[in-house]
Amino acid sequence: MKLKDRVVIVTGGAAGIGRVYARRLLAEGARVLIADIVDPGDAVGELKSHGDVRGIKADVASGASAKAMAAAAVESFGRIDVLVNNAAVFATLKPQAFDAIPEAEWDRVMAVNVKGIWNCVKAVVPVMKAQGGGRIVNIASAIAPKGTAYLLHYVVSKGAVITMTRALARELGEFGIGVNALAPGLTLSDTLLKNPAMSGFQTAPVLQSRSFKREETPEDLEGALVFLASADSAFMTGQTVVVDGGSIFL
Repeated sequence: MKLKDRVVIVTGGAAGIGRVYARRLLAEGARVLIADIVDPGDAVGELKSHGDVRGIKADVASGASAKAMAAAAVESFGRIDVLVNNAAVFATLKPQAFDAIPEAEWDRVMAVNVKGIWNCVKAVVPVMKAQGGGRIVNIASAIAPKGTAYLLHYVVSKGAVITMTRALARELGEFGIGVNALAPGLTLSDTLLKNPAMSGFQTAPVLQSRSFKREETPEDLEGALVFLASADSAFMTGQTVVVDGGSIFL
């Protein structure tokens, strides 16, 4: 119960890895608000037996929507202790050459994966400042330091998440707000498996590059997330924790 009575927002928590994050956070005693661009009702219905969980439909690419999300957390739980910036465009993408990426797709990836984190941090920080502190966990990706080809917009966006984490840690440390990033490797979530073009992309070379020669599952990420969200990492900020089975070493 490392997060007993802590209030945690999980963006993109209605399905995939985000839903697994929410389940584990509840098991650790947290009260969780799931925010997702799709209706989170199904996730809330499944997880309510695990603890105090609510849901709100939100598009993190919209500043107004992010503010409404933060307001809903305060209205429901009275505070915000942790923000997990998990929402991202990835599972629906198609690997392709950099100059074949549609401009609209590039813009959407940047709007959600980069601007979305900025919007959500702006929305929760006033609450955290008033409380005297908080934790922010930005979900990056091990694909950024690898520089994997044929997903330029996604790789660039996750590189931005890592650098944004460092800069935010500098700005927010004086307020007792820790900002760290969690960087998964290629993780076979239920949402990714629905898109064979993405779930099969780079699978063989990724497996070959790993020290642990197996697929990565969302459950492999739970422990690191709880660590970054809890007091166990209280004197840690600006860092990126890679959980990829030993594929890259930073």
